[in-house]
Amino acid sequence: MKILTGLAIAMVLGSLTGPALSESTKAPMPRPAPRAAIDAAIEAANAPPKPTVREGRVTKRPVPRYVSLKTSEGNARRGPGVDHRVDWVFTVPGMPLRITAEHENWRRVEDAEGVGGWIHYTLLSGTRTVLVSEDLAEILSKPDSRSNVVARAELGVIARLQECVVDWCRVLKDGKRGWMRKASLWGVSPDEVFE
Repeated sequence: MKILTGLAIAMVLGSLTGPALSESTKAPMPRPAPRAAIDAAIEAANAPPKPTVREGRVTKRPVPRYVSLKTSEGNARRGPGVDHRVDWVFTVPGMPLRITAEHENWRRVEDAEGVGGWIHYTLLSGTRTVLVSEDLAEILSKPDSRSNVVARAELGVIARLQECVVDWCRVLKDGKRGWMRKASLWGVSPDEVFE
C-alpha cells in the first residue's frame, strides 16, 4: 500500500490549486484545496496497481490472456522449442491456461497454480473455459445472488465460459447453464466483460 507523505500531499495540492499571492509579501502562497481533491489524491496513491496488459509479439493480442488446452496431452517445455526439456505435461482437455508470453509458434502458459512452461500454439484453443476455485460454488439462474440455484459446482470443475458481465460469468457444464460469481472462477480476468 502506498501512503502519501505530507510533502507529497502538499505537492499534489499545490499543483491542483495553483499559487496565490500573499498581500503582505506578494510571494506565492498555496491555497487550500477542496476536500474532494485531497481524497482523490490519497485514493489514487493508495490504489493497487492495475495488471499490466501488453501486446503479444507474435499475435498482437493482449498478454496475459486466457485460452484452453485443445488436446488430452500438452508438453510444457523449459523454453520455446522442441530442443528444450519437458517440465510439465498438461493432461486435461479443456483446462484453462493463461498465456503470459509469445515467441514464434510457442506460447508460455500457466495454470491456476502457476505451473506451466512453453507449449506449441497448435495445442491451444481459443475456446474459453474456467476452473471452479471454490468448493460447492453456486450456479444461479440469473447474475443476481437472490436468484434460483440451478446447480452447485465442486472445486476443480472445468466449465465452458459463455459470457461475462461485471461480477458474473455465464457458464455451461454437463447441460447445466447458469451464472457464477467471477470471484469463484479461475480463467477470467476480474475486469473482463464479453458476450
